[in-house]
Amino acid sequence: MIKLVRIDDRLIHGQVAFAWSKQLDVNCILVANNAVIQDELKKMTLNLAKPPGVKLILLSVNDAIAFLSSEESAKYSILVLVDNAADSLQLAEGVEEIKSINVGGMRMAKGKRMISSAVAVDEADINVFQSLLQIGVEVEVRQVPTEKKKPISELLA
Repeated sequence: MIKLVRIDDRLIHGQVAFAWSKQLDVNCILVANNAVIQDELKKMTLNLAKPPGVKLILLSVNDAIAFLSSEESAKYSILVLVDNAADSLQLAEGVEEIKSINVGGMRMAKGKRMISSAVAVDEADINVFQSLLQIGVEVEVRQVPTEKKKPISELLA
């Protein structure tokens, strides 16, 4: 069962490993990322950063869709992590169960503007968020679970 889908360009770090995984009581973190599965050092780093007792699964976005749509995923309480908005849209379009996406961290880069203290977007990101909203997926911004949800639509206005 998917407990949360989160966009965070850092993937697994303190907020994810401790605040979110404990609050959600997950026993599995699924990183859906096409680049990570090709990078042995990144895979090792993510494995070291995960909380003890939590299974880490690293898959391409397409393989993550297949896994999340399978019966095998039902035995886990899953926190799904992606590092960009486009991958979250691909997941939401491929996995019917995804009804909400948390945006936790998207760093500032050339061509982006800050919409919250930890989220910077460009036109491509805005288009993705609008597409998610159009297909009925809630998109909210929070860094930690104790913060109040901020609808992305309010921050983009």
